Amino acid sequence: MINEMTAVLPLLMSDDADALLKDEIINNRLLKINTETTRKRAIAEFQRRYKAVPPAFWNHYLDMSPQAQNIAMFFVVLKAYRICFDFQVNVVIKKWNSVSQSVTFNDVYMQMMEIAADDPFVDSWSDATKRKVVGSYLTILRKVGILDDSDALHPVSLPDADFAFYLTIGEPWFLEACLLQPYEIERIKDSAL
Repeated sequence: MINEMTAVLPLLMSDDADALLKDEIINNRLLKINTETTRKRAIAEFQRRYKAVPPAFWNHYLDMSPQAQNIAMFFVVLKAYRICFDFQVNVVIKKWNSVSQSVTFNDVYMQMMEIAADDPFVDSWSDATKRKVVGSYLTILRKVGILDDSDALHPVSLPDADFAFYLTIGEPWFLEACLLQPYEIERIKDSAL
């Protein structure tokens, strides 16, 4: 929901955020989501994402190109949802560094089941919920260009300056999460100095 998150971002960034968000839940001026209950849930998730990164991140986000915003929102998702971070590190990066360089639903679902074995909260989810989470994660990968329709993995394509931003905010791991090669990461680090 990148467009919706971007639409409510000025409300989230406001000193009067709570009142403005309550008004949005009731009056639906920006989100255009049909039911109040769904708007309430969506705003709760937007608040979670907003709080996952420092406020200065969002000021920079507003100045990014649409492509860079898309990748920035992927970063926010990885920061806000530990399960997505685990999928990225334990499935996607490992598969990228293997011979196959592809990720299927079953690859991510197996990781979901490993997480559930160690986490009672995740284990309490229904199988339908677990499958929905895996499906949503794969959709995110497709939207940012990491996964194509044939399940092949691809590195994120952005200008070096956009990647350098993540170095300046102390998040160098994100370049590897975007499937950049070590030599590309070094080039970006060198250009950022």
